[in-house]
Amino acid sequence: MLAMSEVNCIKLLRNRKSLSINEISKTLGINWRTAKKYADVTYVSTSI
Repeated sequence: MLAMSEVNCIKLLRNRKSLSINEISKTLGINWRTAKKYADVTYVSTSI
């Protein structure tokens, strides 16, 4: 599971910078499936 700062970074790159899932995954060094999971979700649970 990623930290909230990483999730926010993924959402910023996807929504404001219009990067592709592939570009986000390479930039952050994460799997493309993980990038897609967090980029496309509208609500992220903040519970531990």
